[in-house]
Amino acid sequence: MTTIEREGETDLAGRLAFVRAGIAEAAAANSRRLDELTLIVVTKFHPASLVRELMNLGVTDFGESRHQEARDKVAELTGTPATWHFVGQLQGKKAKQVAAYASVIHSLDRPSLADLLSSAEVRPTAGRTDVFLQVNLTDDPGRGGVAPGGARELAEYVEVLPGLRLLGVMGVAPLGEGPRSAFARLRAVSEAVTQSVPRASAISAGMSHDYAEAIAEGATHLRIGSAITGIRPAAG
Repeated sequence: MTTIEREGETDLAGRLAFVRAGIAEAAAANSRRLDELTLIVVTKFHPASLVRELMNLGVTDFGESRHQEARDKVAELTGTPATWHFVGQLQGKKAKQVAAYASVIHSLDRPSLADLLSSAEVRPTAGRTDVFLQVNLTDDPGRGGVAPGGARELAEYVEVLPGLRLLGVMGVAPLGEGPRSAFARLRAVSEAVTQSVPRASAISAGMSHDYAEAIAEGATHLRIGSAITGIRPAAG
């Protein structure tokens, strides 16, 4: 039974346990250690109460992609052990606000955004921000992300900026392509980046439908939403 088939068929704890078991199975099949993998539960469109439930189940890392929603949710959960990851496209005008609450930004894709996140105006609020370079794995240059061939140069640019720590690369498997091949290409980009920044070896990849393939290609950070959180709440 696939993950998507399980959506809505059990409670939150059951869905989380099912995904954790799937992660463990994929890790074992690819000789990966579980402590190499960070599960980020993407909670966009879901209330802060769901995040609290997940924390009670041992989840510590949460992903958001809509700034206004994330800002309000983080404010409601101030004082909790949640680590916030911003996984959506980041507009320059929102950089300071997002850096104020996000410990990790997965969508740095251009020098100008790196400059903003590193600027003295942002850093006193944010402290150090961990970042992934988002890589565009599609043939559409208008999509978010640096082109694969430009990732190493961008990594070198980011590495010397104050206030930022480059963790690695992030990517989303395009529709119409098998996820394993897409993640293999992302892994090749990661290898190019680590030639310049050896410690930036993390790979943020894999969502509800393709996390097993991502693990097989070296993913270290899994961004999983609906397989755990279930159907999005109806709009009010």
